[in-house]
Amino acid sequence: MAFDYCHPTAPHKKLRIPNWYVSSLMMDRALDAVARKVKNLDREHDIPYLAGYSKDGKTIYIDRHMPSNWQYKGRTINTDRFLLLHEEVEKTLIDQLDLHYLHAHQIATRAEEAAVRAAGISWREYDRFMQKYVKTMDDERLTKVPADLDLKPYRDEHDTDLLERMAEDVEKGVQPAGVDKPGLHARIKGQLKTMLAHSHSHQPKGSAVAKAKPATKK
Repeated sequence: MAFDYCHPTAPHKKLRIPNWYVSSLMMDRALDAVARKVKNLDREHDIPYLAGYSKDGKTIYIDRHMPSNWQYKGRTINTDRFLLLHEEVEKTLIDQLDLHYLHAHQIATRAEEAAVRAAGISWREYDRFMQKYVKTMDDERLTKVPADLDLKPYRDEHDTDLLERMAEDVEKGVQPAGVDKPGLHARIKGQLKTMLAHSHSHQPKGSAVAKAKPATKK
């Protein structure tokens, strides 16, 4: 798929410092390079948490209700570029380095933040704008989820294995002094129960997300 992302805000000019120095211009060009690598951009579906990717990584999905452009201080900002960067970095780290989703997501978010700031945009205002369009896993608007959407991020986001290990540690007495052991254990178990129930019962009927198995770890 062709993308018309040829440095819309950064002119073609020679840097006065080596190219490997950190610069807003080079970050803008990096976003262009990532965008050109995307084989297919799909904006026709409902996607939990704004964006995602297909299992084979060939398609990046951006929620159909998420605007492509944002008016920011008299500028028209193309938000797709930042989402594409996040999803491509995240998927690559998971598939190529076998990172856990939460770790890959952390790195991808930092890359997205760096790109946003390099474009002269407030990260807080950018995030505030994006949050207006976020659909959570139990959102009733999730009626058109792609069949090949990679569900690993949504399962790992609710890592039941981690909670189970936390509960085991509490049972063994591995917690800071002064902590209410029964209360902490009850809260962990309660959260675990809620997450499992959510996984089984509160997904949109007929969607790909509804077919997800209970949370597991590699």
